Amino acid sequence: MAAHAALPARGRATSTQGRTLGWALPATLGVIYGWYAAFIQKSGAPVTWGLFWLGLISAVVFGGAVYGLHRIGRALPRELHAAAWGSLAGIAVGFLYSLSDVSILSATVLGLIVGGGVTAGAFYLYYTHEDAAGRPAPY
Repeated sequence: MAAHAALPARGRATSTQGRTLGWALPATLGVIYGWYAAFIQKSGAPVTWGLFWLGLISAVVFGGAVYGLHRIGRALPRELHAAAWGSLAGIAVGFLYSLSDVSILSATVLGLIVGGGVTAGAFYLYYTHEDAAGRPAPY
């Protein structure tokens, strides 16, 4: 006697693909960010342990921040969610720019400009993708 297959629950992926992508993207972004931070700081000098640790710590902090914000961001209101992504982007870009031997004022201004742009873009995305009940889209 044949039985029917149970349908998966709606909304969340039930396979391992959903769980893998949950940490794979932040890990990949973290590795790229850490490598780029070490590359900027290197500026033609030989590779040292200091550069290794700068890249590793930058990768772990940035990847962890992206993972954490992705995990808890859905629970935040759209304004705070957008501001959190804008803050993360502004801090990340400002830090990378400060590694290239510029003044701290110019790195801060660039970080604020990038953070404001990302905040505005994320708010627009979250505001336009809500359903009629005010719930955010599942992404």
